[in-house]
Amino acid sequence: MHRFRQVDVFSSAPLLGNPVAVVHDADDVSDADMAAFARWTNLSETTFLLRPTEPGADYRLRIWTPGGELPFAGHPTLGSAHAWLEAGGVPAGEDLVQECGAGLVRIRRTDRLAFAAPPLMRSGPVSEADLARIAGALRIDVAEIAGSAWIDNGPGWVGIQLGDATAVIGLQPDFAAFGDLKIGVLGIYPPGASDAEIEVRAFCPGYGMPEDPVTGSLNAGLAQWLAGSRLPASYVASQGTALGRRGRVHVETAEDGTIWVGGDTATTVDGSVLLPGADG
Repeated sequence: MHRFRQVDVFSSAPLLGNPVAVVHDADDVSDADMAAFARWTNLSETTFLLRPTEPGADYRLRIWTPGGELPFAGHPTLGSAHAWLEAGGVPAGEDLVQECGAGLVRIRRTDRLAFAAPPLMRSGPVSEADLARIAGALRIDVAEIAGSAWIDNGPGWVGIQLGDATAVIGLQPDFAAFGDLKIGVLGIYPPGASDAEIEVRAFCPGYGMPEDPVTGSLNAGLAQWLAGSRLPASYVASQGTALGRRGRVHVETAEDGTIWVGGDTATTVDGSVLLPGADG
């Protein structure tokens, strides 16, 4: 048996954020069993905490969707850090340092946990051919796209800006047309219309879930693209409205230029899990 927690991320109220399943002390769990458990939970991500292998790391994290493993993802990073600390983990320094497929990720503890946005693996303009594919998948006209950029920090995100938040909430994508696309969409709220500056949606059917409720990696990429230009240097993003959630992602640009992506975290399930082939 392994200790297990399910943590709700990016919401201060129960059951309104994005849950992540976290398995503790998972060094003895095989890749096949990690994949099988991720399919069984059917959450957007399931994670496994292991002993670190890189100097300076407090723990190693492996992140799985129902469709496969990711090098990095944001809400699993925050939820797993929450679970590790709650289980008695003590970081070597002031910040936590997570080892994952994308390298070392810093996580700070202030009013809430926040991770430092990792470097983009792909950035820059989106081709006309890709924009046509994206517009078709979103069931919109290319002319409705107000801005676009590759913002891939591991999962493969491309960022799309629409005219406003209402346009984002009203999207009804054609998931059969996505292929390998992972599309993040944002729209700005009019002043005073929300407690957040923007509404965000994340569409990623290739990972086994059509839409992710609240997405740290996407919001990190969007901030690296737009914070300080089309968006304030620090702001709050709303995500999950169209799915009946109330996610809030807190983006802060530090004086040294580091973008911190944070959110509230709370354990909703605490127990143990029996995995095939692991004695626990």
